[in-house]
Amino acid sequence: MQGKYPWPNNTLAAVSLSYDDALNSQLDNAIPALDKYNFKGSFYLTLASPTFKARKREWQTIAKHGHELGNHTINHACRGSLPNRDWVKPDNDLDNKKVAELVDEITTANEILMQLDNHTIRTFTLPCTDILAGGYNYLEAVTPLFIGIKSNVGRIPKTMKNVNIKSIAVIAAENLSGEQLIAFVRQAENSGTMVNFTFHGVGGDYLSVTAEAHTLLLKFLAKHKDRYWVDTFRNISLHIQSHQ
Repeated sequence: MQGKYPWPNNTLAAVSLSYDDALNSQLDNAIPALDKYNFKGSFYLTLASPTFKARKREWQTIAKHGHELGNHTINHACRGSLPNRDWVKPDNDLDNKKVAELVDEITTANEILMQLDNHTIRTFTLPCTDILAGGYNYLEAVTPLFIGIKSNVGRIPKTMKNVNIKSIAVIAAENLSGEQLIAFVRQAENSGTMVNFTFHGVGGDYLSVTAEAHTLLLKFLAKHKDRYWVDTFRNISLHIQSHQ
């Protein structure tokens, strides 16, 4: 592809605001902030999360208002053999699971989410960025189930040429200031590409950013809607697919 990438409305970069694990602070802090500035976020729900179970109707409501419900598996299994993974329980250790088991779990999660939002086109974020289950690549097995996948922590792409929307790198937003978050947006603008933020806690919970940093980013994006296309990862994935 030559020249400027065709983002909608002649904007200069795309911005995906994503939130993992189905946390209270996302419903209590992130959603009101997004709604205030009329932005739509992508919420990757771990369906075994107590917050998902206790506040399921609220997750359904945000979907009706245009936010995306993404698949983050049911149990959020990760590899216990990797460094600093003492928190991984043996019965939820990817090293002890089979690929077929993960495919079944993720397919079931899609079915549960469809009951909430009636969507059949969905995106996925890989828990812990771990792709191996029992030593085999389970991500390859579930890739056909999704239009887009966030699979690793990495850098902003320098070009949209040959971008694989089913293997997108994210910017892990924890402990970043509002100014640092904005700097990543400017970097994407300079490249004419996209920035994919992944938040966990917003003003609470864990792996957090402050509510103030999150709001500063949203204020900046709202001030420059002519420059940045902010949308769900599903819509961004569909747009990229249509231009490949």
